[in-house]
Amino acid sequence: MHLLANLLLAIIALPAIGASLYLLTLTLLSTRLRRPPASSRELRFDVVVPAHNEVAVLPRVLGSLQRLDWPKDQYRVLVVADNCTDHTADLARSLGAVVLERRDPELRGKGYALQFAFQASRATHFATAVAVIDADAEVSANLLEAMAARMERGAQAVQSHYGVSNPLASWRTRLLSIAKASFHIVRSRARERLGLSCGIRGNGWAVTHALLEAVPYRAFSLTEDVEYGIALGLAGHRVHYADEASSNAEMVSGERDSRKQRQRWERGRFQLIRSRTTALLLAALQRRSRVCLDLGLDLLVLPVSYVVLNVGLLTAVAALMSLSQPAERPWIWASIGCWAALICYTLRGWQLSHVGPRGLLDLARAPLYLLWKVLIMLSRGERTEWTRTKREGL
Repeated sequence: MHLLANLLLAIIALPAIGASLYLLTLTLLSTRLRRPPASSRELRFDVVVPAHNEVAVLPRVLGSLQRLDWPKDQYRVLVVADNCTDHTADLARSLGAVVLERRDPELRGKGYALQFAFQASRATHFATAVAVIDADAEVSANLLEAMAARMERGAQAVQSHYGVSNPLASWRTRLLSIAKASFHIVRSRARERLGLSCGIRGNGWAVTHALLEAVPYRAFSLTEDVEYGIALGLAGHRVHYADEASSNAEMVSGERDSRKQRQRWERGRFQLIRSRTTALLLAALQRRSRVCLDLGLDLLVLPVSYVVLNVGLLTAVAALMSLSQPAERPWIWASIGCWAALICYTLRGWQLSHVGPRGLLDLARAPLYLLWKVLIMLSRGERTEWTRTKREGL
């Protein structure tokens, strides 16, 4: 009986302890990074904005891109009006952007829009690199400088910080701000410090034309950004992290639209876990690639909410078994260590999110948020095509 109890607890504890140690290690390595020297400001960029019926938000993002601290003749803004039924293309032209109109009722999605834009960028021979900015984002003025500074020193792919532009809209957006600070800043700083890949996060990233030629863009899943970052890792390239620059996007605060958005993200991640983990771990073993190993571990470490469920199960089972078998009490101490690691990781994310004491109070809602996410995963899936997310106040 004692042997069976230990076996059960070990099965529950292994993923919980592994994930908690992984997150704690990244937390301890998340101090601010040193900025590289300034660039020569000679690189040329095509800044790609994929847009599907985005008339309401285009003025904000294009205005933000016009304020970039970069020579005006050294970058263009390309708006991909993808299967639009509104006046996105006309508005983008009136605001000074180069417009690429794409209509394909069969091949729909952000991935196809990006592939279309990248091919157009390479065909014109204007730019050295392409940067991707979401239609609902606002960028920091130093975005292209941060990317160029790293590219001039050998980087082929760069990801800036991807944050939330409306963190105070609701408790959901404040929790998302904390989550993104944990996932993007904490993890990315640690990976950059270790010489690993921070991955691609969908908004505020850039790659050189040379890299696009070496690793063509063919990412069309629900999480096309993460998919392409993995493809780069498998090809031997890491994504560098630009800590000092940002591209912050608007997050929905209503329950209905939040549910649809979260459902796409969660399902897309689980699809990648099934389709890419084995390839990454094999590449890590065969090529002794630390980048592939970390990308594989990043997929295996589920979102923190699921790690919390795992640790909670470990705590409950260990406590129950220790009532009749005191020898099982060390498992309780193991679960307490996991809780401590998760608390450190979450509080570091809160600290870096700058949402203040109100965000700390919102963490009390985390159990309800966790239940909400579980119900989402158990509910019926949404369509996989590109559907426009409703913006705040629209």
